[in-house]
Amino acid sequence: MSQFYTTTDHFVLAPALMLALFGCAILLFDFLLFPNPKDRKWLTLFLLAGEAFCGYGLWRQQAFLSANGMNEITAFQGSLTIDGFALFFNWIFVIATVVVAIVSYHYLEIEGEHHGEYYALILFAQCGMFFLAAGTDLITLFIGLELMALCFYVMVGFLRAERRSNEAAMKYLLLGAFSSGFLAYGFSIMYGISGSTKLSDVASAFASRDPWDPMILLAIATTSVGLLFKISAAPFHMWAPDAYEGAPTTVTAYLSVASKAASFAFLLRIFMGPLATSRPVWEPLLAAVAIATMTFGNLAAISQNNIKRLLAYSSISHAGYMLLGLIAGNRTGLNGVAVYVMVYTFMNLGAFLVVIAMRRKGIAGEDVDDLAGLMHKSPGYALLMLVFLLSLAGLPPTAGFLGKYYIFLSLIETGHYTLAVVATLYVAVAIYYYFRIVKSMFIPEQFEPAPLSTSLGLRVALGVTGVLTLVIGVYPEPFLRMAQTSLMR
Repeated sequence: MSQFYTTTDHFVLAPALMLALFGCAILLFDFLLFPNPKDRKWLTLFLLAGEAFCGYGLWRQQAFLSANGMNEITAFQGSLTIDGFALFFNWIFVIATVVVAIVSYHYLEIEGEHHGEYYALILFAQCGMFFLAAGTDLITLFIGLELMALCFYVMVGFLRAERRSNEAAMKYLLLGAFSSGFLAYGFSIMYGISGSTKLSDVASAFASRDPWDPMILLAIATTSVGLLFKISAAPFHMWAPDAYEGAPTTVTAYLSVASKAASFAFLLRIFMGPLATSRPVWEPLLAAVAIATMTFGNLAAISQNNIKRLLAYSSISHAGYMLLGLIAGNRTGLNGVAVYVMVYTFMNLGAFLVVIAMRRKGIAGEDVDDLAGLMHKSPGYALLMLVFLLSLAGLPPTAGFLGKYYIFLSLIETGHYTLAVVATLYVAVAIYYYFRIVKSMFIPEQFEPAPLSTSLGLRVALGVTGVLTLVIGVYPEPFLRMAQTSLMR
Protein backbone atom coordinates (compact mmCIF):
# COMPACT_ATOMS: atom_id res chain seq x y z
CA MET A 1 0.00 0.00 0.00
CA SER A 2 2.84 2.38 0.81
CA GLN A 3 4.02 2.42 -2.80
CA PHE A 4 0.68 3.91 -3.85
CA TYR A 5 0.37 6.53 -1.11
CA THR A 6 3.64 7.79 0.36
CA THR A 7 4.32 10.38 3.02
CA THR A 8 5.31 12.81 0.24
CA ASP A 9 1.93 12.25 -1.42
CA HIS A 10 0.19 13.02 1.85
CA PHE A 11 2.33 16.11 2.45
CA VAL A 12 1.49 17.52 -0.98
CA LEU A 13 -2.20 16.62 -0.78
CA ALA A 14 -2.74 17.76 2.82
CA PRO A 15 -4.24 21.24 2.08
CA ALA A 16 -6.82 19.76 -0.30
CA LEU A 17 -7.60 16.98 2.18
CA MET A 18 -8.32 19.54 4.87
CA LEU A 19 -10.73 21.38 2.58
CA ALA A 20 -12.55 18.18 1.63
CA LEU A 21 -12.77 16.91 5.21
CA PHE A 22 -14.07 20.20 6.58
CA GLY A 23 -16.57 20.41 3.72
CA CYS A 24 -17.93 16.97 4.62
CA ALA A 25 -17.95 17.88 8.31
CA ILE A 26 -19.99 21.01 7.61
CA LEU A 27 -22.63 18.92 5.81
CA LEU A 28 -22.87 16.56 8.78
CA PHE A 29 -22.89 19.29 11.44
CA ASP A 30 -25.55 21.24 9.55
CA PHE A 31 -27.80 18.18 9.49
CA LEU A 32 -27.11 16.85 12.98
CA LEU A 33 -26.27 19.85 15.15
CA PHE A 34 -27.70 22.99 13.55
CA PRO A 35 -31.24 22.39 12.30
CA ASN A 36 -32.08 25.93 13.45
CA PRO A 37 -30.92 28.43 10.77
CA LYS A 38 -29.91 30.94 13.48
CA ASP A 39 -27.25 28.51 14.71
CA ARG A 40 -25.63 28.24 11.29
CA LYS A 41 -23.33 31.15 12.01
CA TRP A 42 -21.11 28.52 13.60
CA LEU A 43 -20.67 26.94 10.19
CA THR A 44 -18.75 30.04 9.13
CA LEU A 45 -16.31 29.32 11.95
CA PHE A 46 -15.94 25.72 10.75
CA LEU A 47 -15.15 27.01 7.27
CA LEU A 48 -12.58 29.46 8.64
CA ALA A 49 -11.05 26.61 10.67
CA GLY A 50 -10.75 24.60 7.46
CA GLU A 51 -9.02 27.55 5.80
CA ALA A 52 -6.64 27.81 8.76
CA PHE A 53 -5.64 24.15 8.39
CA CYS A 54 -5.32 24.57 4.62
CA GLY A 55 -3.18 27.67 5.10
CA TYR A 56 -1.00 25.84 7.63
CA GLY A 57 -0.45 23.06 5.10
CA LEU A 58 0.55 25.57 2.43
CA TRP A 59 2.89 27.31 4.87
CA ARG A 60 4.58 24.00 5.72
CA GLN A 61 5.08 23.26 2.03
CA GLN A 62 6.50 26.72 1.43
CA ALA A 63 8.85 26.38 4.41
CA PHE A 64 9.98 22.92 3.25
CA LEU A 65 10.87 24.21 -0.22
CA SER A 66 12.76 27.15 1.24
CA ALA A 67 14.63 25.13 3.89
CA ASN A 68 15.77 22.48 1.41
CA GLY A 69 16.54 24.82 -1.47
CA MET A 70 14.08 22.98 -3.69
CA ASN A 71 11.99 24.38 -6.53
CA GLU A 72 9.20 21.80 -6.39
CA ILE A 73 7.81 18.71 -4.71
CA THR A 74 6.10 16.10 -6.86
CA ALA A 75 3.59 13.52 -5.70
CA PHE A 76 1.44 10.71 -7.07
CA GLN A 77 4.06 9.85 -9.70
CA GLY A 78 4.17 13.37 -11.08
CA SER A 79 0.42 14.07 -11.11
CA LEU A 80 0.71 16.85 -8.51
CA THR A 81 3.48 19.40 -8.15
CA ILE A 82 3.91 21.94 -5.38
CA ASP A 83 6.07 24.81 -6.55
CA GLY A 84 6.04 28.60 -6.33
CA PHE A 85 3.31 28.71 -8.98
CA ALA A 86 0.96 26.38 -7.07
CA LEU A 87 1.59 28.08 -3.72
CA PHE A 88 1.03 31.58 -5.11
CA PHE A 89 -2.35 30.73 -6.58
CA ASN A 90 -3.45 28.67 -3.59
CA TRP A 91 -2.79 31.58 -1.26
CA ILE A 92 -5.02 33.70 -3.49
CA PHE A 93 -7.76 31.06 -3.20
CA VAL A 94 -7.45 31.03 0.59
CA ILE A 95 -7.69 34.82 0.88
CA ALA A 96 -10.65 35.06 -1.53
CA THR A 97 -12.50 32.26 0.27
CA VAL A 98 -12.00 33.79 3.71
CA VAL A 99 -13.19 37.22 2.53
CA VAL A 100 -16.32 35.77 0.90
CA ALA A 101 -17.06 33.49 3.86
CA ILE A 102 -17.08 36.24 6.48
CA VAL A 103 -19.62 38.31 4.54
CA SER A 104 -21.86 35.42 3.48
CA TYR A 105 -23.74 34.80 6.74
CA HIS A 106 -25.35 38.24 6.91
CA TYR A 107 -26.10 38.28 3.17
CA LEU A 108 -27.73 34.84 3.15
CA GLU A 109 -29.86 35.81 6.17
CA ILE A 110 -31.21 38.79 4.23
CA GLU A 111 -31.90 36.61 1.19
CA GLY A 112 -33.60 33.99 3.36
CA GLU A 113 -31.48 31.20 1.85
CA HIS A 114 -29.06 30.37 4.63
CA HIS A 115 -28.18 26.69 4.19
CA GLY A 116 -25.17 24.77 5.42
CA GLU A 117 -24.36 23.26 2.04
CA TYR A 118 -23.38 26.74 0.84
CA TYR A 119 -20.24 26.65 2.98
CA ALA A 120 -19.46 23.06 2.00
CA LEU A 121 -19.74 23.95 -1.69
CA ILE A 122 -17.26 26.79 -1.21
CA LEU A 123 -14.72 24.41 0.30
CA PHE A 124 -15.27 21.75 -2.35
CA ALA A 125 -14.87 24.39 -5.09
CA GLN A 126 -11.61 25.52 -3.52
CA CYS A 127 -10.48 21.90 -3.37
CA GLY A 128 -10.93 21.75 -7.15
CA MET A 129 -8.96 24.98 -7.48
CA PHE A 130 -6.08 23.38 -5.57
CA PHE A 131 -5.77 20.70 -8.24
CA LEU A 132 -5.95 23.28 -11.03
CA ALA A 133 -2.98 25.15 -9.56
CA ALA A 134 -0.94 22.09 -8.54
CA GLY A 135 -1.97 19.56 -11.18
CA THR A 136 0.63 18.41 -13.72
CA ASP A 137 -1.43 15.63 -15.25
CA LEU A 138 -4.31 15.94 -17.72
CA ILE A 139 -6.63 13.75 -15.66
CA THR A 140 -5.84 15.58 -12.42
CA LEU A 141 -6.46 18.94 -14.06
CA PHE A 142 -9.73 17.86 -15.63
CA ILE A 143 -11.06 16.40 -12.38
CA GLY A 144 -10.10 19.58 -10.53
CA LEU A 145 -11.82 21.71 -13.14
CA GLU A 146 -15.04 19.73 -13.03
CA LEU A 147 -15.10 19.65 -9.22
CA MET A 148 -14.83 23.43 -9.15
CA ALA A 149 -17.35 23.89 -11.97
CA LEU A 150 -19.99 21.56 -10.50
CA CYS A 151 -19.89 23.47 -7.21
CA PHE A 152 -20.33 26.78 -9.00
CA TYR A 153 -23.23 25.45 -11.09
CA VAL A 154 -25.10 24.80 -7.84
CA MET A 155 -23.99 28.02 -6.12
CA VAL A 156 -25.06 30.22 -9.04
CA GLY A 157 -28.59 28.83 -8.68
CA PHE A 158 -28.56 28.99 -4.88
CA LEU A 159 -31.43 31.50 -4.72
CA ARG A 160 -34.00 28.83 -5.54
CA ALA A 161 -36.99 31.14 -5.33
CA GLU A 162 -35.59 33.57 -7.92
CA ARG A 163 -36.20 32.82 -11.56
CA ARG A 164 -33.12 34.68 -12.78
CA SER A 165 -30.89 32.62 -10.46
CA ASN A 166 -32.35 29.37 -11.81
CA GLU A 167 -32.00 30.59 -15.38
CA ALA A 168 -28.40 31.68 -14.82
CA ALA A 169 -27.48 28.30 -13.33
CA MET A 170 -29.06 26.44 -16.24
CA LYS A 171 -27.23 28.53 -18.85
CA TYR A 172 -23.97 28.18 -16.98
CA LEU A 173 -24.42 24.41 -16.67
CA LEU A 174 -25.27 23.83 -20.33
CA LEU A 175 -22.50 26.04 -21.71
CA GLY A 176 -20.03 24.74 -19.14
CA ALA A 177 -20.75 21.14 -20.11
CA PHE A 178 -20.36 22.07 -23.78
CA SER A 179 -16.93 23.63 -23.16
CA SER A 180 -15.84 20.68 -21.01
CA GLY A 181 -16.59 18.40 -23.95
CA PHE A 182 -14.21 20.39 -26.15
CA LEU A 183 -11.57 20.34 -23.44
CA ALA A 184 -11.87 16.57 -22.92
CA TYR A 185 -11.57 16.05 -26.67
CA GLY A 186 -8.44 18.20 -26.78
CA PHE A 187 -6.94 16.28 -23.87
CA SER A 188 -7.71 12.97 -25.59
CA ILE A 189 -5.76 14.14 -28.64
CA MET A 190 -2.84 15.12 -26.41
CA TYR A 191 -2.92 11.67 -24.88
CA GLY A 192 -3.09 10.08 -28.31
CA ILE A 193 -0.05 12.02 -29.50
CA SER A 194 2.09 11.41 -26.41
CA GLY A 195 0.77 8.13 -24.98
CA SER A 196 0.77 9.74 -21.53
CA THR A 197 -1.33 12.10 -19.44
CA LYS A 198 1.69 13.74 -17.74
CA LEU A 199 2.20 17.32 -18.92
CA SER A 200 5.97 16.79 -19.20
CA ASP A 201 5.48 13.79 -21.51
CA VAL A 202 2.92 15.65 -23.60
CA ALA A 203 5.34 18.59 -23.88
CA SER A 204 8.13 16.29 -25.10
CA ALA A 205 5.84 14.69 -27.68
CA PHE A 206 4.68 18.08 -28.97
CA ALA A 207 8.27 19.37 -29.13
CA SER A 208 9.23 16.47 -31.42
CA ARG A 209 6.55 17.41 -33.96
CA ASP A 210 6.05 20.27 -36.38
CA PRO A 211 3.87 22.94 -34.64
CA TRP A 212 1.71 23.03 -37.78
CA ASP A 213 0.99 19.30 -37.69
CA PRO A 214 -2.80 18.88 -38.22
CA MET A 215 -3.17 16.86 -35.01
CA ILE A 216 -1.31 19.54 -33.05
CA LEU A 217 -3.59 22.18 -34.55
CA LEU A 218 -6.69 20.19 -33.62
CA ALA A 219 -5.44 19.70 -30.06
CA ILE A 220 -4.71 23.42 -29.68
CA ALA A 221 -8.08 24.45 -31.15
CA THR A 222 -10.25 22.18 -29.01
CA THR A 223 -8.27 22.72 -25.82
CA SER A 224 -8.33 26.49 -26.33
CA VAL A 225 -12.13 26.51 -26.63
CA GLY A 226 -12.47 24.80 -23.26
CA LEU A 227 -9.90 26.99 -21.54
CA LEU A 228 -11.11 30.29 -23.00
CA PHE A 229 -14.66 29.52 -21.85
CA LYS A 230 -13.45 29.09 -18.28
CA ILE A 231 -11.81 32.55 -18.22
CA SER A 232 -14.85 34.10 -20.00
CA ALA A 233 -12.84 35.24 -23.01
CA ALA A 234 -14.68 36.25 -26.21
CA PRO A 235 -16.37 34.73 -28.09
CA PHE A 236 -16.99 32.26 -25.24
CA HIS A 237 -18.05 34.90 -22.72
CA MET A 238 -21.82 34.75 -23.14
CA TRP A 239 -22.40 32.88 -19.86
CA ALA A 240 -20.72 35.45 -17.61
CA PRO A 241 -23.23 38.37 -17.55
CA ASP A 242 -26.22 36.12 -16.81
CA ALA A 243 -24.35 34.04 -14.24
CA TYR A 244 -22.99 37.13 -12.48
CA GLU A 245 -26.40 38.83 -12.38
CA GLY A 246 -28.44 35.80 -11.36
CA ALA A 247 -26.14 34.37 -8.70
CA PRO A 248 -26.16 35.56 -5.07
CA THR A 249 -23.78 38.52 -4.94
CA THR A 250 -21.41 36.69 -2.59
CA VAL A 251 -21.22 33.85 -5.12
CA THR A 252 -20.70 36.35 -7.94
CA ALA A 253 -17.80 37.87 -6.03
CA TYR A 254 -16.23 34.46 -5.44
CA LEU A 255 -16.83 33.31 -9.02
CA SER A 256 -15.35 36.48 -10.46
CA VAL A 257 -12.01 36.22 -8.66
CA ALA A 258 -11.30 32.71 -7.36
CA SER A 259 -12.68 30.84 -10.37
CA LYS A 260 -10.92 33.20 -12.77
CA ALA A 261 -7.62 32.89 -10.90
CA ALA A 262 -7.89 29.07 -10.92
CA SER A 263 -8.79 29.03 -14.60
CA PHE A 264 -5.79 31.21 -15.43
CA ALA A 265 -3.55 28.90 -13.40
CA PHE A 266 -4.93 26.02 -15.49
CA LEU A 267 -4.44 27.95 -18.73
CA LEU A 268 -0.85 28.86 -17.86
CA ARG A 269 -0.02 25.26 -16.95
CA ILE A 270 -1.19 24.15 -20.41
CA PHE A 271 0.10 26.95 -22.63
CA MET A 272 3.47 27.32 -20.91
CA GLY A 273 3.81 23.53 -20.58
CA PRO A 274 2.64 21.12 -23.30
CA LEU A 275 1.83 23.88 -25.80
CA ALA A 276 4.95 26.00 -25.21
CA THR A 277 6.69 24.79 -28.37
CA SER A 278 3.55 25.53 -30.41
CA ARG A 279 3.70 29.28 -29.68
CA PRO A 280 3.86 30.21 -33.41
CA VAL A 281 0.41 28.62 -33.77
CA TRP A 282 -1.43 29.88 -30.71
CA GLU A 283 0.13 33.32 -30.24
CA PRO A 284 -1.78 34.99 -33.14
CA LEU A 285 -4.91 33.08 -32.09
CA LEU A 286 -4.72 34.41 -28.51
CA ALA A 287 -3.89 37.90 -29.78
CA ALA A 288 -7.14 37.96 -31.78
CA VAL A 289 -9.05 36.56 -28.79
CA ALA A 290 -7.55 39.17 -26.45
CA ILE A 291 -8.55 42.05 -28.73
CA ALA A 292 -12.06 40.63 -29.15
CA THR A 293 -12.35 40.09 -25.39
CA MET A 294 -11.33 43.66 -24.53
CA THR A 295 -13.62 45.00 -27.27
CA PHE A 296 -16.75 43.06 -26.27
CA GLY A 297 -16.13 43.50 -22.57
CA ASN A 298 -15.53 47.22 -22.56
CA LEU A 299 -18.10 48.26 -25.18
CA ALA A 300 -20.88 46.11 -23.69
CA ALA A 301 -20.20 47.49 -20.20
CA ILE A 302 -20.97 51.04 -21.34
CA SER A 303 -24.72 50.45 -21.67
CA GLN A 304 -25.21 48.41 -18.49
CA ASN A 305 -27.33 49.77 -15.63
CA ASN A 306 -27.09 46.68 -13.45
CA ILE A 307 -23.79 46.88 -11.54
CA LYS A 308 -23.32 43.10 -11.48
CA ARG A 309 -23.68 42.90 -15.26
CA LEU A 310 -21.40 45.90 -15.66
CA LEU A 311 -18.75 44.23 -13.51
CA ALA A 312 -19.29 41.00 -15.45
CA TYR A 313 -18.40 42.69 -18.73
CA SER A 314 -15.57 44.44 -16.90
CA SER A 315 -14.34 40.99 -15.78
CA ILE A 316 -14.41 39.85 -19.40
CA SER A 317 -12.23 42.79 -20.44
CA HIS A 318 -9.77 42.07 -17.62
CA ALA A 319 -9.40 38.51 -18.94
CA GLY A 320 -8.27 40.08 -22.21
CA TYR A 321 -5.60 42.10 -20.41
CA MET A 322 -4.33 39.00 -18.61
CA LEU A 323 -4.08 37.13 -21.91
CA LEU A 324 -1.79 39.86 -23.19
CA GLY A 325 0.84 38.90 -20.62
CA LEU A 326 0.76 35.30 -21.87
CA ILE A 327 1.01 36.53 -25.46
CA ALA A 328 4.11 38.56 -24.58
CA GLY A 329 5.51 35.40 -23.02
CA ASN A 330 8.64 36.94 -21.49
CA ARG A 331 9.48 37.11 -17.79
CA THR A 332 7.85 40.55 -17.47
CA GLY A 333 4.67 39.29 -19.12
CA LEU A 334 4.33 36.23 -16.90
CA ASN A 335 5.08 38.38 -13.86
CA GLY A 336 2.42 40.74 -15.13
CA VAL A 337 -0.19 37.97 -15.28
CA ALA A 338 0.63 36.90 -11.72
CA VAL A 339 0.50 40.49 -10.46
CA TYR A 340 -2.72 41.16 -12.36
CA VAL A 341 -4.44 38.07 -10.92
CA MET A 342 -3.38 39.11 -7.41
CA VAL A 343 -4.50 42.74 -7.59
CA TYR A 344 -7.68 41.84 -9.48
CA THR A 345 -8.65 39.58 -6.59
CA PHE A 346 -8.63 42.42 -4.09
CA MET A 347 -10.08 45.22 -6.19
CA ASN A 348 -12.89 43.19 -7.76
CA LEU A 349 -13.80 41.54 -4.46
CA GLY A 350 -13.93 44.98 -2.88
CA ALA A 351 -16.28 46.34 -5.55
CA PHE A 352 -18.67 43.43 -5.07
CA LEU A 353 -18.51 43.85 -1.29
CA VAL A 354 -19.92 47.36 -1.66
CA VAL A 355 -22.72 45.91 -3.82
CA ILE A 356 -23.36 43.37 -1.06
CA ALA A 357 -23.64 46.23 1.43
CA MET A 358 -26.35 47.80 -0.73
CA ARG A 359 -28.54 44.69 -0.42
CA ARG A 360 -31.04 45.02 2.39
CA LYS A 361 -34.62 43.98 3.03
CA GLY A 362 -36.77 44.91 0.06
CA ILE A 363 -33.91 46.57 -1.87
CA ALA A 364 -31.68 44.65 -4.30
CA GLY A 365 -29.14 47.49 -4.50
CA GLU A 366 -27.75 46.20 -7.80
CA ASP A 367 -28.49 49.12 -10.15
CA VAL A 368 -26.27 52.11 -10.73
CA ASP A 369 -29.12 54.34 -9.56
CA ASP A 370 -29.19 52.48 -6.22
CA LEU A 371 -25.82 54.05 -5.42
CA ALA A 372 -27.17 57.56 -5.99
CA GLY A 373 -26.08 59.90 -3.22
CA LEU A 374 -24.00 57.22 -1.50
CA MET A 375 -21.29 59.77 -0.65
CA HIS A 376 -23.78 61.78 1.38
CA LYS A 377 -25.33 58.75 3.08
CA SER A 378 -22.28 56.58 3.72
CA PRO A 379 -18.99 58.32 2.84
CA GLY A 380 -16.90 55.32 3.89
CA TYR A 381 -18.57 52.96 1.44
CA ALA A 382 -18.45 55.59 -1.32
CA LEU A 383 -14.74 56.28 -0.86
CA LEU A 384 -13.91 52.57 -0.81
CA MET A 385 -15.94 52.03 -3.97
CA LEU A 386 -14.05 54.92 -5.57
CA VAL A 387 -10.73 53.27 -4.70
CA PHE A 388 -11.85 49.95 -6.17
CA LEU A 389 -13.15 51.55 -9.37
CA LEU A 390 -9.98 53.58 -9.84
CA SER A 391 -7.99 50.39 -9.43
CA LEU A 392 -10.17 48.47 -11.88
CA ALA A 393 -9.63 51.28 -14.37
CA GLY A 394 -5.87 51.01 -13.83
CA LEU A 395 -5.20 54.48 -12.47
CA PRO A 396 -2.35 55.26 -10.03
CA PRO A 397 -1.67 55.04 -7.13
CA THR A 398 -3.86 51.95 -6.89
CA ALA A 399 -2.93 48.28 -7.34
CA GLY A 400 -4.69 48.07 -10.69
CA PHE A 401 -2.16 50.46 -12.23
CA LEU A 402 0.64 48.08 -11.27
CA GLY A 403 -1.02 45.15 -13.05
CA LYS A 404 -1.60 47.08 -16.27
CA TYR A 405 1.88 48.62 -16.14
CA TYR A 406 3.57 45.21 -16.26
CA ILE A 407 1.27 43.99 -19.01
CA PHE A 408 1.96 47.04 -21.18
CA LEU A 409 5.70 46.91 -20.43
CA SER A 410 5.87 43.26 -21.50
CA LEU A 411 4.10 44.05 -24.78
CA ILE A 412 6.55 46.86 -25.53
CA GLU A 413 9.56 44.69 -24.64
CA THR A 414 8.41 41.96 -27.03
CA GLY A 415 7.47 44.30 -29.88
CA HIS A 416 3.68 43.87 -29.67
CA TYR A 417 3.11 47.59 -30.17
CA THR A 418 -0.33 47.29 -31.78
CA LEU A 419 -1.65 45.25 -28.88
CA ALA A 420 -0.19 47.78 -26.42
CA VAL A 421 -1.91 50.69 -28.19
CA VAL A 422 -5.28 48.92 -28.40
CA ALA A 423 -5.11 47.91 -24.73
CA THR A 424 -4.24 51.48 -23.71
CA LEU A 425 -7.17 52.90 -25.66
CA TYR A 426 -9.58 50.56 -23.91
CA VAL A 427 -8.41 51.90 -20.56
CA ALA A 428 -10.08 55.19 -21.55
CA VAL A 429 -13.32 53.33 -22.32
CA ALA A 430 -13.17 51.59 -18.94
CA ILE A 431 -12.68 54.91 -17.15
CA TYR A 432 -15.89 56.14 -18.75
CA TYR A 433 -18.17 53.35 -17.54
CA TYR A 434 -16.56 53.07 -14.11
CA PHE A 435 -17.05 56.78 -13.59
CA ARG A 436 -20.74 56.43 -14.35
CA ILE A 437 -20.91 54.72 -10.96
CA VAL A 438 -18.71 57.39 -9.38
CA LYS A 439 -20.95 60.12 -10.77
CA SER A 440 -24.02 58.45 -9.29
CA MET A 441 -22.38 58.15 -5.87
CA PHE A 442 -21.19 61.74 -5.65
CA ILE A 443 -24.18 63.63 -7.07
CA PRO A 444 -26.90 64.25 -4.44
CA GLU A 445 -30.18 62.58 -5.38
CA GLN A 446 -33.20 61.16 -3.67
CA PHE A 447 -32.24 57.83 -2.17
CA GLU A 448 -33.89 55.15 -0.12
CA PRO A 449 -33.78 56.05 3.60
CA ALA A 450 -33.37 52.41 4.67
CA PRO A 451 -29.97 51.89 6.30
CA LEU A 452 -27.30 50.03 4.39
CA SER A 453 -26.61 46.41 5.20
CA THR A 454 -23.59 46.03 7.42
CA SER A 455 -21.92 43.51 9.67
CA LEU A 456 -18.58 43.07 11.36
CA GLY A 457 -17.50 40.61 8.69
CA LEU A 458 -18.39 43.01 5.90
CA ARG A 459 -16.50 45.88 7.52
CA VAL A 460 -13.43 43.71 8.06
CA ALA A 461 -13.54 42.40 4.49
CA LEU A 462 -13.92 45.89 3.04
CA GLY A 463 -11.08 47.15 5.21
CA VAL A 464 -8.75 44.35 4.10
CA THR A 465 -9.51 44.67 0.39
CA GLY A 466 -9.40 48.48 0.48
CA VAL A 467 -6.09 48.65 2.32
CA LEU A 468 -4.44 46.05 0.11
CA THR A 469 -5.69 47.77 -3.06
CA LEU A 470 -3.94 50.95 -1.96
CA VAL A 471 -0.86 49.40 -0.32
CA ILE A 472 0.01 47.25 -3.34
CA GLY A 473 -0.15 50.36 -5.52
CA VAL A 474 1.95 52.52 -3.19
CA TYR A 475 4.45 49.92 -1.91
CA PRO A 476 4.52 47.09 -4.46
CA GLU A 477 7.99 45.56 -3.83
CA PRO A 478 7.05 42.68 -1.46
CA PHE A 479 4.04 41.78 -3.57
CA LEU A 480 6.14 41.78 -6.74
CA ARG A 481 8.58 39.39 -5.10
CA MET A 482 5.68 37.05 -4.28
CA ALA A 483 4.50 37.19 -7.89
CA GLN A 484 8.00 36.46 -9.20
CA THR A 485 8.16 33.25 -7.18
CA SER A 486 5.09 32.01 -9.05
CA LEU A 487 6.93 31.71 -12.36
CA MET A 488 7.16 28.14 -13.58
CA ARG A 489 10.72 26.99 -13.97
